[in-house]
Amino acid sequence: MNCNDWITGFLATDPPRSKSLVVTIFGDAIVPHGGMVWLGSLIELLAPFGVNDRLLRTTVFRLAQEGWLGAQRDGRRASYAITPEAMARFVHAYRRIYAPPNVHWDGSWTLVLNGDGMLNAAERAAVRKELLWEGYSVIAPGIMGHPAADGAALDELLQRLGVAGKLFVVQGKSMRQVSARPLSDLVAEGWDVAAVADGYSKFLAQFTPLLTALRAAAAETPPTPEQAFVMRTLLIHAYRRVQLHDPQLPVELLPTPWPGALAYELARDIYLRVYAAAEQHIDAALRREDAAAASAEAAFFDRFGGLS
Repeated sequence: MNCNDWITGFLATDPPRSKSLVVTIFGDAIVPHGGMVWLGSLIELLAPFGVNDRLLRTTVFRLAQEGWLGAQRDGRRASYAITPEAMARFVHAYRRIYAPPNVHWDGSWTLVLNGDGMLNAAERAAVRKELLWEGYSVIAPGIMGHPAADGAALDELLQRLGVAGKLFVVQGKSMRQVSARPLSDLVAEGWDVAAVADGYSKFLAQFTPLLTALRAAAAETPPTPEQAFVMRTLLIHAYRRVQLHDPQLPVELLPTPWPGALAYELARDIYLRVYAAAEQHIDAALRREDAAAASAEAAFFDRFGGLS
């Protein structure tokens, strides 16, 4: 199997939905170049995935309605950019995607408590939704927790939702002098770790053949810039989809071996092999509509521990 065969087979058996694919391309390819793209360039970037002009226009319109994208017009031309409100979530989510899964546990849990009912129904629903997305679990009614919470991310989340100062946020550990169940048992009750592991295993099965094809092609027939862009996008799209369901638990609380670690190494290996050629395609597409389009920012090259 060569790289083109792999692309054709993947798109035939597991074609990504246009809306989710646009989000992936913005996060992986557009944000490092300033976060704005002209519609003509976006049409060119989506074409290899079978997304036509009409479907793309409908997709970006819906994303704009939902507050993810903002649109601007210049005569007959339109451009799209991630809204300031959505940018913080984009940056946080994609920083997590490219970071190694090596969080360690100090034995404590972070608990978020709505003890005295200061939140109204809409606020409670929003907090629950966002904390679940961040990997928290419902420990008990009115209590959500995580064993490796990112304090800065939690504070940003609460500030963004307008509920800062309305919730109790505490850290707790087991008391050694009390005979009690170990806090590690909360993992089995709070998360379906087996389902997350299954997602990573499927990712490994899908993308290991691509790595084999890239290794075989390295010397004789390296992928074209467009092929490299398609492979990089499908890689991050699939990896992101699995990561959305990963609560990012500490390694000490995960089964061994953990397929998430293997999936990260596979994603990193493939990304390192295709990112540079993919950047050539991205630069060309952006500069066809804007000759002054920026190259990837310096932070882009920190992905997966450093691109070289």
